[in-house]
Amino acid sequence: MKHAVAAAAIALMASAPAFADQALAQAKGCMACHAVDKKVVGPSYKDVAKKYAGNKTAEATLAEKVIKGGGGVWGPVPMPANAVTPDEAKKLVHWVLAQK
Repeated sequence: MKHAVAAAAIALMASAPAFADQALAQAKGCMACHAVDKKVVGPSYKDVAKKYAGNKTAEATLAEKVIKGGGGVWGPVPMPANAVTPDEAKKLVHWVLAQK
């Protein structure tokens, strides 16, 4: 019994970072237009991660887009500016780029 509880606790701790920033994305309204694995209004986060894989300036560029908004990269619908702090934007973008 103790081993099952310990295994469950370890599994929960291992998955917690993945959900921590998804919770921030939900709290900030990002999930209204994006999903992790499918296009909604905007691209899926997995598609964003794939597009920017290996791009050394992606985190800074995308964090600025999250704050100020942007358009033209994924189609005609622009992304509006978002009410996030620079730290929150960095955290969100780091999480998005980690999606596989």
